Order: sequence, then structure tokens, then C-alpha cells
Amino acid sequence: MRERRVGRAIAVGVCAVLGVGLIGGALTGMWLAAAEPGEPTEPAGYSEAKDLWHNAPVDTLFPRTLAGPGAGPGSAARTWTRIVVAPDAACTPAVLAKGLLATVRPLGCERVLRATYTDATASSVITVGLVFTDADATVQSTLGQGLTSRLGQDVPPSLPGPGTVAARFGAPQRASWWLNAPADLPVVVTAVSGFADGRPVDSPQPADRAMTAGRTDATAQSGLGHEAKNITLRFEQLLRTAVAPPPTDKAGKDDTDGKDGDDAR
Repeated sequence: MRERRVGRAIAVGVCAVLGVGLIGGALTGMWLAAAEPGEPTEPAGYSEAKDLWHNAPVDTLFPRTLAGPGAGPGSAARTWTRIVVAPDAACTPAVLAKGLLATVRPLGCERVLRATYTDATASSVITVGLVFTDADATVQSTLGQGLTSRLGQDVPPSLPGPGTVAARFGAPQRASWWLNAPADLPVVVTAVSGFADGRPVDSPQPADRAMTAGRTDATAQSGLGHEAKNITLRFEQLLRTAVAPPPTDKAGKDDTDGKDGDDAR
């Protein structure tokens, strides 16, 4: 009986020591977590993307040709060809619409890059803008989707190209536009489309309105809303690939390695 009591006492003592150790370890972990709060998780490639405007070749940011599968009305394919590229510019009213400029300035607006494309039939022209911000990932995520709706009639400036099919692509020729601020990139992507023949448009439409089924106006029928919205999505994908390129075969070589393209500056 005496031996059993001694054994039980030892077992109880061991359990008590283990319990105190586990509780102490848990409390220590909690104290350390409280003393050293973790940093918010930043999307992969977010910091690298901030420097793309001066590090990446122009042919990476604005490819000479760009495929747009399903980018037209009825999911028709589109192919766009670059016809003019502007030098990088400061964030001013000359390159940014008023509402967007007021939105990105407090975030730290770094530079604006723009290029104009035309479709395979040379009947439409689209100016794409890449607005690089200095915002951290948390602030950038507050911009979110729906930027076009929040800013209202904030039509981006067009970029004409003298001697090209975009020669007459001025402010009166802007027909449809779209803006988006992806949460995983410190960039706002803008696009504004119009007719290559220089015809003026009385009431430019945001892309989602121009894409509404049943519309019979020229902007909707020509698919300019589809092009403006879908080209912004395509450029978001290009930027993600630029900071996190997919693995390639050592025997192969990507033809957009920048050797025959100029710097985007």
C-alpha cells in the first residue's frame, strides 16, 4: 500500500510539472506574439512592381502586339498593335483625369506610362495608361474594384499619334473608358477607346454601360466598351507576369527579353 501511494504521488508530481510547463510555454508564446506583432502579408511581387516603370523594357510593359482572346462583343477575339508610346510622365492633369489624379496623389503617385493601340482592322484606337503609386499593399487594397463607378465621368486623356491611325484621337473622339486598381499591384490601369476615323462622340460611356445588352448606339455596337475594359484586364496580367514570370525551358528563350526594346523611361 505504501509503495502504491508513493507511485501515485510521483505520477501526480510529474503531471503537475508537465502542466505548468505547457501553460508557461503557451503564455510565453502569447507574450511574444503581443510584443512582436506580425507584418501584414504583402502580395508576391508587390514591391518589385513599384519599380517596373523604370526597370522594365518598354516591350515588356507595352508589347508591340497584344492578343485579346474573348475581348470583343460575343467573346470575339481581338488583336491590338502598338502605334505610339509616350515618355514616362509626372502625375499631372495632362496625363490623368481630374478625379483619378485627386485619388492617387495622397497615395504617392510615382509616374504615368501611356501607349496607344489599334485593333486588327485599324478601325478603333485605345490609349492605355499605367499609373504607378507608392502606396503600401493595405492602402492599395482600399482602392479596390469599381473605381470607374466611384469617379463618375472621369474620362482618361487620349494619346494621339501623329502620322498614325491615332492622329485624330483627341478629347472629342473618346468614346468609352475603364479604370481598375488591382489589389495585388501598386498600379492603376486605365484605358480609353475611340474610333480611328476621328469622329467625335457626344457622350462617352464607361465600359460597363457600353457593354449592356440591347444597346444600339455606335459605341456599343462597335465593341469599344469591350475593348476598353478587356485591355485593362490584359495589362494587369502582363504586369503580374513581369514581376513573377512563369518558368521557362532552358533551351528556349522568351522573345520579349528587352534586347530589342527601349527602356520605358
